[in-house]
Parts: sequence; structure tokens; C-alpha cells
Amino acid sequence: MKSCRKKYFMDDEREASRLAKKVNPTEWITTHFSSYLGRGMSVLDIGCGPGVIAGAIGSHFSKVKVTGVDISKSRLIQARKNCKGIHGVHFTYGNAFSLPFITNRFDFVYSRLLMEYLPNPIDAVGEMARVCRPGGRVLIQDLDGQLLWHYPLQGDLEDRIHKILKYLQKTGFDPFAGRKLFYLLKRNGLQNIDVKIAPYHLYVGRIGEDDFKLWKLKLEVAKPQIVLALGSEEEGTRLIWDFLKYLQGEDTLTYSTLFTVSGVVREN
Repeated sequence: MKSCRKKYFMDDEREASRLAKKVNPTEWITTHFSSYLGRGMSVLDIGCGPGVIAGAIGSHFSKVKVTGVDISKSRLIQARKNCKGIHGVHFTYGNAFSLPFITNRFDFVYSRLLMEYLPNPIDAVGEMARVCRPGGRVLIQDLDGQLLWHYPLQGDLEDRIHKILKYLQKTGFDPFAGRKLFYLLKRNGLQNIDVKIAPYHLYVGRIGEDDFKLWKLKLEVAKPQIVLALGSEEEGTRLIWDFLKYLQGEDTLTYSTLFTVSGVVREN
């Protein structure tokens, strides 16, 4: 299988901390995973990042063994720190296009907010299905409308955001990954596919202080790419300033949609 990996443009040590703060892992697994997990299962987290979801699974489900895989060595270091002392959870280096595991190895395989960064996600889902046992479940989550849906945007802010997104799409980033997840599972032969849709970002009026800090950090991490997309340091700084000002507006609304799609690996 050919790997078409490009450099992850959010590969920054600050991003691991931001991602860990952005999610309530216990709430997340209760909402999305608990109905699929059982005692003694073997679970694979692909693109595990700082390991907060993997750690929560290990903490809340008896005798479940969780393996986290990531291609970022700095993320793996952070994941091991975050999950130190949690029994049955470990992390290893690996590429989503060529997973370092034998066929039929796991009972439950999932990825969260990964497909939007992969140039050929259909191949990555094929690898997920390969390492999942027949009758096991593959689950993928991703956003649709990432960075797109805001109202009202003042002046040329909307045009500048679209210019950045077009630039990022050339790196392999897909702001419309969510709507494609059903297709990815179907084309890889998974059965009994379930599709759920829910809000992910939903900011009505002035954004809260904690979320504002997370967005500010996200934009700072992404600033090198923003500068490249807009052509100058000055324009990159102006974009960040204008967008943060927008988020503080009392009459604004920002949202994106989360798709959670899962299917069962065909039994022979």
C-alpha cells in the first residue's frame, strides 16, 4: 500500500496540550464508544495524539487493552505521560497507511479527527478494517464544515478564510471529510454501517473565555500556514486578529458538524 503522507501542519508541541484540553474524554467515550466496548476487548486508537481518549477507555473499562498509534513522536511522548499508571494502555509509532499489526488483531478500531488530514483516507480505512477481526467494529469520526460556517463575517474576512482553506486543501487537508466517511467504510466492505451527526463547534454569541483561549492557541499554531496562504506576516496577523474579534461578537454564530460512522468487518 502506498503511503501518501504529507507533513501534518499542526505538528507543534503546543497542539498536544490544546487537544487534551479540548475534549472531556469520559463524556466522549460514554457518548460515542461505550455501547461498543466490553470486558477483555482489544482496542486500537489510530492517530491517538496526546492519548486522552485511549487513557479514558483504559480507566473506565475493565481489562480492556488499548493500543494508541501516532506518527508524531512528540505526541507519543505526551501520550505516555498522560497515561502513566493506567493499566493495559500503551502507545507505539505507526503510519495509518501501513499499520504495524497482524491482520484481525483487534476487536474495535477507531480514529478521531484524523481523516481530514489524510490525502488518501480510503487506504487508511482499509488498513483499519484489515487489523480488525471479522465481526469487530471500525469507527471513524471527523468534522464537516471545519472552519467554514460563521455569521456574520465583516469586510473581507470570509474571503480570506476561504483563501486559507483552499491553500490547506493543497496540503491534503479536507474541511468536508465528515460527509465522506460512510463512503469510505462502504467501499472497504464494512457492513451494518451506522451514521450519526451532531454539532461539534457551536458558539452562539460571544465565545466563552476557555474556548477563546483554545482558538487563540489554535490560530497561533497554524499561523505559519496562514502566513503562507495570505502572502505575508502582516496579513497573517491581521487575519488572526480579525477572527478572534469576530468570535467575541455578541451577534455571531459559528458551528461545525461531527460525523460518527461505524461498521462491522465482514465475517467469512
